[in-house]
Amino acid sequence: MQQSMASALFKNFLGQAPGWYKKFIIACLILNPVIFQINPYIAGWALVLEFIFTLAMALKCYPLQPGGLLVLEAVAIGMTSPNHIKLEIVTNIEVVLLLIFMVAGIFFMKDLLLHLFTRLLIKVKSKVLLSLAFTFAAAFLSAFLDALTVVAVIIAVATGFYSIYHKVASGKDYHHDHDHTHDENVASLNRDDLDAFRAFLRNLMMHASVGTALGGVMTMVGEPQNLIIADKATWNFIEFFMRMSPVTVPVLFCGLLTTVLLEKFKWFDYGAMLPDNVRRILTDYSITLDKERSKQENIKLVVQGLIALWLVIGLALHLAAVGLIGLSIIVLATSMCGIVDEHQLGPAFEEALPFTALLCVFFAVVSVIIDQSLFTPVIEWVLTYEGKTQLVMFYLANGLLSMVSDNVFVGSVYINEVATALSKGEITRDQFDLLAVAINTGTNLPSVATPNGQAAFLFLLTSALAPLLRLSYGKMVYMALPYTIVLTLVGLAATYFGLHDLTDWLYQMHLINHHDPSQMATPLSH
Repeated sequence: MQQSMASALFKNFLGQAPGWYKKFIIACLILNPVIFQINPYIAGWALVLEFIFTLAMALKCYPLQPGGLLVLEAVAIGMTSPNHIKLEIVTNIEVVLLLIFMVAGIFFMKDLLLHLFTRLLIKVKSKVLLSLAFTFAAAFLSAFLDALTVVAVIIAVATGFYSIYHKVASGKDYHHDHDHTHDENVASLNRDDLDAFRAFLRNLMMHASVGTALGGVMTMVGEPQNLIIADKATWNFIEFFMRMSPVTVPVLFCGLLTTVLLEKFKWFDYGAMLPDNVRRILTDYSITLDKERSKQENIKLVVQGLIALWLVIGLALHLAAVGLIGLSIIVLATSMCGIVDEHQLGPAFEEALPFTALLCVFFAVVSVIIDQSLFTPVIEWVLTYEGKTQLVMFYLANGLLSMVSDNVFVGSVYINEVATALSKGEITRDQFDLLAVAINTGTNLPSVATPNGQAAFLFLLTSALAPLLRLSYGKMVYMALPYTIVLTLVGLAATYFGLHDLTDWLYQMHLINHHDPSQMATPLSH
C-alpha cells in the first residue's frame, strides 16, 4: 500500500513530464539546502542554472511548476525573502501590467492583424523579402513600442495562420470549430505540408524576435532597461538614439544582412519555403472572407485600425504605462466590437497569465542573485579595467550575464554601479556616457543567445505557439546562434573602434550634449 501511494504521488508530481526529469527536480530540491549550508554563493549559482534548465525543458514541462518549487525552497532555506521578491515584482510592475493587459488587448485586434499579414504573406512570394520584411518591421516597431508587444502581435498572427491551415488540413471548413493543438485528424497527405509550414513559421518567428532586439536597443522606449539607463544619464529620446547610433546602426544593417544570407543559403534551419498547398489555402481563405465579410465586420476592421493607431501614438509618446495603454485597448476594442460577455473576455488572458506567473518566479530568482551577490565579483573585476578595454569588458560582461539572467536586472545593476562611481569622482562624465552606451548595447545584443536573455524571447518559448511549431529552447538557441555571433561581434567592434571617435564627432556637430564641458574625457587609447 505504501509503495502504491508513493507511485501515485510520483505520477502526479509534474504530471506528464518524463520520469528522469521528475527525478532531477527532486534531486535538486534535496541537494540545494545541503549546498547552501556549505557555500551559499555556489548554492545561488546552482539555483540559477537549475532554473535555466527548467526553461530549456519548457516543452517537457511548463517551467512555472518546477521553477516555482525551486524558488519556494530557496525562500524557505533563506536564500532570499518574500519581501525582496515583492520588491522586485513591484519594481517591474510595468512589465507585469504589460503582460496582463497588452497581450490580451492584442487578442482583440487579431482580425485586423490576420487580415493585414495574410495579404502580406500572399503578395510577397520571395521568402528572402518576406523574412526581411518581418525582421525590419519588428525592429522598427520595437524602437517605438515594446518588444513584448511586438512579439505578442507576431505570435497572434502566426497562430492565426497555423490554425487556418490546420483546420482545412483536418477536413473542416473555415467556419467550423477546431482544436489546432492535435494532429490526429490531419490527413496523411497533408502531414508533410504541415511540417514544412511549421518550419516556415519558425523561420519568420525567429527573424521577427531578433528584429525586436535590433530595434529595441536603439531607443529609450525599446526595452525597460533603456528607460532606466536614460533616466540615470538624463538623456532625452533624441540624445539616447544618437549616443547609441555608433553601435546600433551598424548592428541593424549587419543583422538585416544576416537575415538575407540565412535565407539565401538555408543555414541553421532557415530557408524553409511556404508549401504551395498552404499558400493556396491561405489565399482562398482571404478571398472567401473578403466576399463574405458584412458591413458590420468591415466596421470592426476600421475600428481596430483606429485603435492600432492609438496604440502606436500612445506608446511612441509614452503617454502612459504600457500596461495601462493595453487596458485601454481592451476597453475600446471590446466595447466598439460588441464583446460584452465575460466568457468572451476570458480566452484573451489565457496566453499571458501563465507567463506572468512564470515571470514573477523569474523575479524571485533575480532576488536570489541580488541577496547572494552572485554578480558582485564580475562587476568588481570589470571596474578594474580602464579606457577602451573597460568599454569592451563592460559590453561583454553585460552580454554574458544577460544570457543567464534578465537583461533588465543586469542593466540596472551596472548603470547604478557606474552612476555611483561618477558621483564619487572615480570616473568622468564622458566616461560615464560611453560606459552607459556599452551597458545598454551589451545587455540588448549578446542576450539574443538564449531565450531567458530577453523577456520577448522567453515569452515566445513559453507561448502556446512554441509547441505547435516544435520550437524548443535548444532550437531557439541554435537558430539564434548566427545572429548572436554577428550582433555580438559587430557591436563589440563598434564599441572598441568607433564609439569614442563617433561620439566626439557628435559633440562637434552639436547633435548630443556635452554635459560637463569643464571635464576632459579620460583618453581611451591606453
